[in-house]
Amino acid sequence: MSPKKWIEVSRDARGVACITIANAAKLNTLNRAVMTALIDAVEALERDAALRVVILRGAGTRAFIGGADITEMAVLDADSARAFITLVHRSCDVFRRLGVPVIARIQGFVLGAGLEVAAACDMRVAATDATFGMPEVRIGIPSVVEAALLPQLIGWGRTRELLLTGGTIDAATAERWGLVEQVVAPDALDAAVERRVAAVLACGPRAISAQKALIQAWENLPMREAIERGIDSFTAAWDSDEPARMMGRFLDAMRRRKLGG
Repeated sequence: MSPKKWIEVSRDARGVACITIANAAKLNTLNRAVMTALIDAVEALERDAALRVVILRGAGTRAFIGGADITEMAVLDADSARAFITLVHRSCDVFRRLGVPVIARIQGFVLGAGLEVAAACDMRVAATDATFGMPEVRIGIPSVVEAALLPQLIGWGRTRELLLTGGTIDAATAERWGLVEQVVAPDALDAAVERRVAAVLACGPRAISAQKALIQAWENLPMREAIERGIDSFTAAWDSDEPARMMGRFLDAMRRRKLGG
């Protein structure tokens, strides 16, 4: 029997890739095999020069990612725990390092490592049936790695509430807190994701890549250095003809509108 394919990847002619975590029977939980396959899949896409956008989703409707596999964590020791949680970190960081926007298509449970992966994506669109939580303290471990991104998304107080109680919040609360950008009915989820895909595709690919890198730099740099990094990024945009082409197109469209009016 052939080994299970944990990660499914599809790609269309526009350069839009969809990555599906295919562990639906176990709420798409992240075990070592799933995480290794996920990292490999994203790193393979990173080598695709025509890639423009990535959509990340879980198989089925019950979960985006239901967390890390507790059966694997239950037998860890101090040495293997470091290797396991480093793999969880890599499963998040691979999306942050990817040079194109990543949109999390969220439905069902988004727990623990699943919420960390979602936080590592650039945009998050959720169905009304989504449930979010960081329940690690309820099984004797702290929330770590990309949970460190949560204060920037939802503030310190709400981060503490999630992490120190192990409780869950519904999709409406997640939207109100700023954890997701939009909540829609499950049957409207794909259309909501597609609107963001189309918006990204309307932009310059080099500009989008530079913007994503710059946003990540802003997360870590003092204000003065962040501004200087932006000046460098702006200047580097003219290393290609993308600004001239796109600005020329914009100005031509303005002239046509004026003539038509």
